[in-house]
Amino acid sequence: MKKIVIRFLLPMLSVLLLSACQQEQAANQTQAEQQTFRWKMVTSWPKNFPGLGTSAEHFAQVVNEMSAGRLQIKVYGAGELVPALEVFDAVSQGTAEMGHSSPYYWKGKAVAAQFFTTVPFGMTALEMNSWMQYGGGQELLTELYAPFNLVVFPAGNSGIQMAGWFNKEINSVADLKGLKMRIPGLGGEVLARAGGTPVMLPGGEVFTALQTGAIDATEWVGPYNDLAFGLHKAAKYYYYPGWHEPGSLIELMINKPAFERLPADLQAIVRVAAQAVNDKMLAEMTARSMQALNDMQQKHGVQLRPLPDDVLQHLKGISAEVLNDIAASDPMAQKVYDSMSTYTDQIRAYHAVTEQAYMNARD
Repeated sequence: MKKIVIRFLLPMLSVLLLSACQQEQAANQTQAEQQTFRWKMVTSWPKNFPGLGTSAEHFAQVVNEMSAGRLQIKVYGAGELVPALEVFDAVSQGTAEMGHSSPYYWKGKAVAAQFFTTVPFGMTALEMNSWMQYGGGQELLTELYAPFNLVVFPAGNSGIQMAGWFNKEINSVADLKGLKMRIPGLGGEVLARAGGTPVMLPGGEVFTALQTGAIDATEWVGPYNDLAFGLHKAAKYYYYPGWHEPGSLIELMINKPAFERLPADLQAIVRVAAQAVNDKMLAEMTARSMQALNDMQQKHGVQLRPLPDDVLQHLKGISAEVLNDIAASDPMAQKVYDSMSTYTDQIRAYHAVTEQAYMNARD
């Protein structure tokens, strides 16, 4: 009789236990979905700086609206909570849940990081976004940042930048010798081999350094951002094209434990909002820079100059050497560079008969 009762009760107990577990899981899920998360985002840009700083604010606003206030993000400009060049550590260590910055600032942490901002004479913003989303770039960036407790997504792009502001004319390769220039990342490595002296400065210090003569030249971003900093008041010549940064990616980095504490729908909102801001920034930078350059020339008398062809060819040759040397110095850098190089070759061939062919025909 006991055996019959046990056989009858066991299935019922199993059903009851399963039901209890499901109810507990549903309760925990509901509790997580009702929880409000308040995060801090630190950035490498001055507060509300056009394009870069405002994109961080726009991201926070979009996330707040999409989540109905369940994920609220307070944005801090450079120096408000942490210095501009300490964003990586702050997010990695959990001092802030999020950061908005540029990967090439972290080459001291991971050599391969600088490839993800842009490479000299490399991919444009359109090509970079294509590689990141469909060419394996995102997977490589995820792998690179994983040891640092970080989740990362593209969250902006400047498009092709300007070569920068100079207080001396660049008429030949010889004029690069001894040039003190604010230029980070791989572009700085190239300038050093060309005989110049690259200087690393956060954006907020660029104007003063240029005005006081602490540096001879600076690149920053492009007309929209350069006009906002008033760089036309501190230097005489504005050179193009931005050989060093043809499609500079901006990153959204997130503390991994913080991200994993979010329910699935909020994680999805963060990913989608980052992609939306990535697209919006490029559109804004293009439109605003077009107008800013016009204002610089018509209202401020800026002298717009092309870099001489022989200077560009010299820098291009050095760039190839620098990229190969850096890739060879680190296995992860080699892995990233190989992927990027293969994709660049493929998309260059495609764009030769699409984008470039059309531009040539139109112009």
